[in-house]
Amino acid sequence: MLDLVASPNDLSFMLSRIQFAVNISFHILFPTINIALCWMLLFFKIRYNQTQDETWMRIYRFWVRIFALSFALGVVTGITMSFQFGTNWPGYMETVGNIAGPLLGYEVLTAFFLEASFLSIMLFGLGRVSNRVHTIATGLVTFGTSLSAFWIIALDSWMQTPQGFEMIDGVAYVTDWIAVIFNPSMPYRVTHMLIASGLTASFFMAGISAYRIFKGDNKSTAKVALSFAVTVAALLIPLQIFVGDLHGLNTLKYQPAKVAAMEGAWHTEKGLPLVLFALPDEKERKNHFEIAIPNVASFILTHDLNGEVKGLNEFIGEHPPVAPVFFSFRIMIGVGMLMLLTSWLGCYFFVYKKQYPTWLLKGTIVMTFSGWVATLAGWYVTEIGRQPYLVSGLLRTRDAVTATPPEHIAISLAIYSIVYAFLLFAYIRTLFVMAHRAIKLEQQDLSLNDMQDDQLLAAPLNNLTRK
Repeated sequence: MLDLVASPNDLSFMLSRIQFAVNISFHILFPTINIALCWMLLFFKIRYNQTQDETWMRIYRFWVRIFALSFALGVVTGITMSFQFGTNWPGYMETVGNIAGPLLGYEVLTAFFLEASFLSIMLFGLGRVSNRVHTIATGLVTFGTSLSAFWIIALDSWMQTPQGFEMIDGVAYVTDWIAVIFNPSMPYRVTHMLIASGLTASFFMAGISAYRIFKGDNKSTAKVALSFAVTVAALLIPLQIFVGDLHGLNTLKYQPAKVAAMEGAWHTEKGLPLVLFALPDEKERKNHFEIAIPNVASFILTHDLNGEVKGLNEFIGEHPPVAPVFFSFRIMIGVGMLMLLTSWLGCYFFVYKKQYPTWLLKGTIVMTFSGWVATLAGWYVTEIGRQPYLVSGLLRTRDAVTATPPEHIAISLAIYSIVYAFLLFAYIRTLFVMAHRAIKLEQQDLSLNDMQDDQLLAAPLNNLTRK
């Protein structure tokens, strides 16, 4: 993305951007699971309350352990994110701290405190508090996770489409909090992200449930969870396509340079073709080996086959790096199409036919973490597509970077990368250890109720620390 040059300032800039990308990429993996997984847990609990069917409680008990593990890693990695505003990007808070600070504070005061207050009841309260209190606690934690996402996405959306402020001596001051929070891209971005979380959690649940069935778990727990997950995914993907279209129209209006990079469009033209594949060349400002369908991009972006779309040449010096945005967008769309195919096949075989063909089980297992891939690709489109600005039209990324020597940043980057790689490996390994343990319990026809909640919840965390 950036050329390696001799200047220490440029090197610090490059390393700071890489470090932030590493931190946000690792951190976002866990909220994307937890936001929707918590709603699924609430659904399982309510279904158990309605039917008294032990299958729903078995599903709840297994997945609440995974939620606890994911929540712990999400909190820890979220803390490191906040450090970087002071260590790597001091110019950010100096310029827009009057806006970013309160929004982050609202997230802590409302969402995080709500989650922290009732999380212990949700995780350890079964058998210790009444069923109603436990269900309410689960609901409040669920609401807290979504509220947390709302505040974070509201801030990020403001950075994309800033509104409701005025600049005085180079510092942003709020003039209208409603305009700040409900900025032009916020409704589309929040909705898009919540649905993305639903898809991520659905395929996460479907993949692990398919793995259990593939390894010989023939009890109802894994089968019901698999059917539920693929059904949710099959319903959410068409909705995500619709919301994505609305989000694209909003982005075209407020961030046309980002859309031009997404489409690989260099020249302003009517009837813009949809580029399926190309190798963008920023030096020659053209695409190599382009495969395109005439007029389709204009139709998608403007709903008019001859609609005009501005090209990158209209934004020289003001547009993002083209190749990362261009390819990330196609990865997101490609993985989304695979999700659509897998979920609909799953609904036909797993839900309608009650059949579990080996080829489809294997395919579903392969798709376990597909939501992560699509979410990261979409996040890169969003964040790299905002460049060269940290806050669109207001604060350039280069103007906010630290003066810390590059060697110091390189050391912290290496430490972050090593620790995160270890944690990710341990997390994924622990998930499948937990799945194997659940299979053995089911094969022995042992009820998960026979084990204490403390032991159930401590087991994955102990496994993680031993890895």
